[in-house]
Amino acid sequence: METAIILTRVAQYIAAATLFGTPLFLTYARSSSATAQGAGLSWARPLAGGAAFVVLLGSGLYLCAQTAMMAGDAAAATDPEMLTGVLTDSAMGFAVLARLAAAVLALVTAAVLKPGRPLWLLLSGLGAVVLLSFAWNGHGAATEGAGGWIHLFADLLHLLAAGVWIGALVAFAVLLARPAQLEGPGAKALHEALEGFSGVGSAVVTVIVATGLVNTWFLVGPTHLAGLFSTAYGLLLLAKLAAFGGMVLLAARNRFAHTPVLGRALTAEAAQPSLQALRISVALETVLGMAVLILVAILGMLEPVAAL
Repeated sequence: METAIILTRVAQYIAAATLFGTPLFLTYARSSSATAQGAGLSWARPLAGGAAFVVLLGSGLYLCAQTAMMAGDAAAATDPEMLTGVLTDSAMGFAVLARLAAAVLALVTAAVLKPGRPLWLLLSGLGAVVLLSFAWNGHGAATEGAGGWIHLFADLLHLLAAGVWIGALVAFAVLLARPAQLEGPGAKALHEALEGFSGVGSAVVTVIVATGLVNTWFLVGPTHLAGLFSTAYGLLLLAKLAAFGGMVLLAARNRFAHTPVLGRALTAEAAQPSLQALRISVALETVLGMAVLILVAILGMLEPVAAL
């Protein structure tokens, strides 16, 4: 059951970040006219709908697996009375209900509204609900005392900042995977999007680092630093930090090397080599981002170093 819980958590994290961060990206990283009209964004609605469906399915499966583990009986996963009890009598259940409701609304919204800024903002808002609900299943919500609210607030900011980054990576990956759309105006629009994300990306990294330090203070603590090298939680946390560091380096290279080179190449009408280098870099950054989410899903199942 633990494996099933981890897999469903990973699926929900990826889908939630996509549902929140990708539509949000479309509101700030492209020209206002293109965003408002949904120009060249035929992929965005299906992607958001797919992400909402994964949240819906993943939340349901997560509820079943978590109920079975709590009951110590696999049969509880399909017991309506047990499932209803978990949904209505636990913080985890209320968080799952919030995710299910937000996912259903996102599916309806994506199906009904036309592409454009109102749709992107609504989808991003529903994605934020899904993301924030994870904090009530995490270590931040379990911290007692006055520091509990600080830890929980840091968790909430951490989740949103990560969602902004992962969602933007998904958008870039989709754009770069469509070579037919990267000729002439398409390449110029991509360059515009890269420049639009550059300032946001710096703010996101700052928030992630700051809130990560707060979380580390509560989950590891200054008196348990040795546990980083002697416990499963500590070693996985170090692996997560290494993956995050790799993402920062790749993001910096994209901003300070690949984006300016692409801008100069557009002037010379020779953008394809630059696009290929950018495609590889974004792919690597996305892989590291997925690795971070997998590690987060596993860490959520372990006792933090400070609790050992």
